[in-house]
Amino acid sequence: MTPNSLTQQQISAEIATTHEAVAKAVADGDAPPLHPGRDFTPYRSSVLRHPKQPLIPMGQDPEAAELHGPVFGVTDVTELDADLTRRHPGEPLGERITVTGRVLDRSGRPVRGQLVEVWQANASGRYAHQRDQHPAPLDPNFTGVGRCLTDDQGQYRFTTVKPGAYPWRNHVNAWRPAHIHFSLFGTAFTQRLVTQMYFPGDPLFPYDPILQSVTDPAARARLVAAYDHELSSPEWSLGYRWDIVLDGPAATLPDPEEDH
Repeated sequence: MTPNSLTQQQISAEIATTHEAVAKAVADGDAPPLHPGRDFTPYRSSVLRHPKQPLIPMGQDPEAAELHGPVFGVTDVTELDADLTRRHPGEPLGERITVTGRVLDRSGRPVRGQLVEVWQANASGRYAHQRDQHPAPLDPNFTGVGRCLTDDQGQYRFTTVKPGAYPWRNHVNAWRPAHIHFSLFGTAFTQRLVTQMYFPGDPLFPYDPILQSVTDPAARARLVAAYDHELSSPEWSLGYRWDIVLDGPAATLPDPEEDH
């Protein structure tokens, strides 16, 4: 049976079976999984492309990994980079939102000067990318990318529009919940985190194999932003708050799409 011939009912049954097995293992004394399984069966492309061989050692040179790390200067990142609605001559279509939060370490300390990058679909659920050809309209005033640096309190802040849900070909009638991709580089290449932020109350949550590959309910909840009415601006934008923890037991989990 090919992935495209599977129904949502079949995928949901696989998700439920996996979640029940993990819950039983935890009830029997196992620790909750720290990361999504790379072979999470309902997420078909993960099964096909996850690594089958051990990682390749970098050797004895402790600086080898740093040769491939991010290179940018503080002056390269401007205030305009954090406002995805001001990158073109006109206003983008959709619900304007403000997304902010703090980047923290395992002890709750702010991570300062952190490069935070985001990318997302437009309000119709389409990416400004040649590989996205599904029949939803492109927005000439929205390309869906931005970046900023965290301040002394570890805070980041973006202005954008709420992305729409979009179809994908994991199975029949598969739709991804609205989400924003985040990338954080840390202070070294090996600290990079790529993850996704979701929006509260999305009805697609139970049907999404990518989100459901996070089998620990508490960890899954940490990927969902909170609506913050005090952050909303009158007649301008709705506010969402989402903190990112880089390591430790309360860490924000990596994106299963990128953790390969």
